[in-house]
Amino acid sequence: MSKLPAITLLFWATKIVATTLGETAGDLLAQTLNVGYGVSSLLFIGFFIAMLLGQLAATRYVPALYWSVILATSTAGTTMSDYMDRTLGLGYATGSAILVSILLAVLGMWWLSEKSLSVSDIKTRRGELFYWAAILFSNTLGTALGDFLADDSGLGFGGGALLIGSLLAGVVLAYYFTAISRVLLFWVAFVLTRPFGATFGDLLTKPTEKHGLGYGTQGASLLLFGLLVGLVVYESARPKPAQPNAA
Repeated sequence: MSKLPAITLLFWATKIVATTLGETAGDLLAQTLNVGYGVSSLLFIGFFIAMLLGQLAATRYVPALYWSVILATSTAGTTMSDYMDRTLGLGYATGSAILVSILLAVLGMWWLSEKSLSVSDIKTRRGELFYWAAILFSNTLGTALGDFLADDSGLGFGGGALLIGSLLAGVVLAYYFTAISRVLLFWVAFVLTRPFGATFGDLLTKPTEKHGLGYGTQGASLLLFGLLVGLVVYESARPKPAQPNAA
């Protein structure tokens, strides 16, 4: 558990920034630089594996390393989802259904193996691998859901972000005012923050005539990268909490 961050407001803020950056950076490579979804996916999967090996070899929590793996899952998830939905022509709804099934299968195998899905109770290398597999597929699923809301649902980028933001607010209220499992609420929130990042990333990058803010993939990625670095530096410098929050 010393290798994972405490589940605090700072964790969620950094996660949203990292996953939004994953959306804009994935689009920057695949679309703006015209590398393509397939090649971009292979490059980002390689980046994910390299960062994951470093995380697995670590013996303590290193914020820069941990958030590099999160960023890698988000960029890889962006291009993998787009490859499924656009290059293979599956569409956002079908792609989302496939990814939901994969994520549920990973969580099911994790629970059968470890008897817990709590990120505060990871004690084995096998549990750690299940944790990262769940994060990779949850971020891939979140991309497909975000694109579905922005493009197919009629809500648009702003409407999709508002809907996901409202659902996240509901999760926060459930955390404080209900007895719903904290582990369940954690994973619901973890999945929802990815489509929030996807829709917010599209809102930042798309031109104004498409109801975006017009920063482009380059400008938005640079802005988000600076914000992510600032959050990681702040976390690295602040006093460490005595015990991570249970989830």
